[in-house]
Amino acid sequence: MYILIALTFIVGYLFIALEHTIKIDKAATAILTGVICWVLVIFGRDVIFSSTVDINFIDQEILHHIGEIAEILFFLLGAMTIVELIDTHNGFELITSKIKTINRVKLLWIICITTFFFSSVLDNLTTAIVMATLLRKIISDKEDLWFFAGMVVIAANAGGAWSPIGDVTTIMLWIGGQVTAVNIISKVFLPSIVCLLVPLIIASFMGEKNINRPEVKENLEEGSHTISTKESNLVLAAGVLGLLFVPVFKTITHLPPFMGMLFSLGVIWVLTEILHRKKSEVHKNKLSVSTIIRKVDTPSVLFFLGILLAVASLQTAGHLEQLAVTLNETFQNIYMTNIFIGFLSSIVDNVPLVAGAMGMYSMDMYPQDHIFWEMLAYCAGTGGSALIIGSAAGVAIMGILKINFIWYLKRISWLAIIGYLAGVAVYYTLNS
Repeated sequence: MYILIALTFIVGYLFIALEHTIKIDKAATAILTGVICWVLVIFGRDVIFSSTVDINFIDQEILHHIGEIAEILFFLLGAMTIVELIDTHNGFELITSKIKTINRVKLLWIICITTFFFSSVLDNLTTAIVMATLLRKIISDKEDLWFFAGMVVIAANAGGAWSPIGDVTTIMLWIGGQVTAVNIISKVFLPSIVCLLVPLIIASFMGEKNINRPEVKENLEEGSHTISTKESNLVLAAGVLGLLFVPVFKTITHLPPFMGMLFSLGVIWVLTEILHRKKSEVHKNKLSVSTIIRKVDTPSVLFFLGILLAVASLQTAGHLEQLAVTLNETFQNIYMTNIFIGFLSSIVDNVPLVAGAMGMYSMDMYPQDHIFWEMLAYCAGTGGSALIIGSAAGVAIMGILKINFIWYLKRISWLAIIGYLAGVAVYYTLNS
């Protein structure tokens, strides 16, 4: 049964990768994979845990993981709603109207560098959602849109790796005391920027010279004229400040990030209700969060749920712990161990991998700000870019822009891997 759980996860993963070939939505496959894995854990619990295990224990494990998964899903739901709210109020048009260039290389550098630094201040997931929405308004050709989005995944993950609040894994290591804020920034920034610059330079020589921008069409939808420039500016400012406030909220209250995101959503919701309270009921409804939230990509949220449930079953059944032990016995080298963890994080969620490493390696073995923890933050944060479902940013963009798994594997993965290894080489050179 132990092996069967792993095989179920692998088969489900293949079905997700071949979504466009088999014509089955990846969200459906992910949910089935997650549920089936947990069913196998239930039926095989006595064999897996080598003793009689009460079914209540499995229930408690599921609830524990659901709590962690819910944090991510509510965070994602809140962020996507805020982004949709800004978009409905034409807030992003104020930004895209300032980007006049159609030069592919210039635009690519603007988008990627902006994503890199925005991700470090906010986080890679929310940054990816915002940038995906912006890209749809700047690029019309699907191939170019997907390519730019793939580079955004690399940039968002690289930008989150060197900041203590840029990625879930760095937040875990920072709160756990394995790294300090100043040290993670000073030691991991250079490898992270190289991780982006190398594929960015290569990408600059790929594709056509110019990109095609979407045609500007007059919005004739009933009620669209009720949005003034002042209102667009106000909602855009409130939305951006609300997103940037999330890490501040966490630092002040020590509550999970999703609470800060929901707080920001609540404030903006109240603001827009007051803003449109004097308008007709028809126009008010079209601009209300209660209507806009229906535009949120629910299948992407369910896909997230299924994938994280499947990974949680592997964690409960002991697959990830056994993997950590195997890595330690096989490599016996902190650099090789972390490099492999980085590649593995493109298949298995990096959060349980980092959590497993934090539990397996004590602070006595590797004290605070040891190179092991710094490199773990870099590798777990950037290695997920190798596959589009290897990071939260990738999964979000895959859902929003409907990017093909195989297309990403052919066009972006090799660039991500080259950048990842270049960053590792820089880190090793600086610290060896």
